[in-house]
Amino acid sequence: MLEPSIDKLQTKINSKYTLVTLAAKRARQIQDTKMHQVEAPRAATFVGLALEEILEEKLIVDPDYKMINE
Repeated sequence: MLEPSIDKLQTKINSKYTLVTLAAKRARQIQDTKMHQVEAPRAATFVGLALEEILEEKLIVDPDYKMINE
């Protein structure tokens, strides 16, 4: 089974689309900077690290933010 599970992640972010988009963007940032916010990461991949950050609430979504032409 993959960790963290989708069920655990959806307790933090309800939308699967938002979850995937946020994880992908954060994974690219981690890959570029080699910096993450997880103290003892279990994941071996950048996406896994991003998902761990979401689960630990180190990475959140601002529901009022409007993205235009990013």
